[in-house]
Amino acid sequence: MGGLGRALRLRGYAAVYAVVVAACCVSLYLAGDLSFGRKPWQNLVKTAQELARPSLLDLWYGDPQLEYRSDDGRLLRVENQRESEARFLRGLGAAIWTTFRIATLGSLIAALAAFPLGLASARNLNFPRPLALAAKLILDVARSIHSLVFGLLLVGILGLGATAGILAIAAHSLGSYGKLYAESIESIERETFESGIALGAGPVYTLLFGIWRGVLPRLISSHLYIWEYNIRDSTVLGLIGAGGLGLLVSEAVSLFQWGRLSTILIAIVALVIGFDALSRRIRNDLMA
Repeated sequence: MGGLGRALRLRGYAAVYAVVVAACCVSLYLAGDLSFGRKPWQNLVKTAQELARPSLLDLWYGDPQLEYRSDDGRLLRVENQRESEARFLRGLGAAIWTTFRIATLGSLIAALAAFPLGLASARNLNFPRPLALAAKLILDVARSIHSLVFGLLLVGILGLGATAGILAIAAHSLGSYGKLYAESIESIERETFESGIALGAGPVYTLLFGIWRGVLPRLISSHLYIWEYNIRDSTVLGLIGAGGLGLLVSEAVSLFQWGRLSTILIAIVALVIGFDALSRRIRNDLMA
């Protein structure tokens, strides 16, 4: 009967989900928001063709005497594409470093601040209920508000720059870190706590000094995962003036410089893939 009940509940959840999806589609259709615009396929092909040629190729194949002329044929200026691309790539390198700093420091601040909140919200540590509920509420609120929203608020308070981006990443990541910390602690077998308490140690003391080595790899793995996510997330913060790659993305899109955008996207993908490979290696070493 239990298996049948679970199957019925699963079908019920699937039916509810199907209704929600259908309601979203119908409401968008009735509001006229499902339009793909004019000439979507032509625009897609044109954009794909321009993205297929990253601007970094101009470093070797660019025209050293590129002429810009007005509609009547009058020469406006002459540009060395190779030198121009070299300047852009230097700026791109600086933006990558800024994005990495924002993600790194924001993640560290959140990881440290979330640890006591994760301890307090872990159910098996038996913190006083008001304290546990308050910690859980803080984590839920932080996790619910996107870093972009935090960024908008902090840019308005602190002004443009990396500091607003760092604190925005920290504010949002606080909730994710705390939740993962609490789940890691709650995954510890109850017998481990009971054996520590039987020896006269409290649950927090047992965690910090008795089974720390067992929990630490999970905590580090959580930190690496969120750090990696924040590297991707911090690229968006530049769109609102928090510095980093987002500013270059905004400029490239606003000027329809799809070749430049392609180069920026290649840099972002390379950064994420490289950090993912490094963090995976570290996690494997910790879990070995």
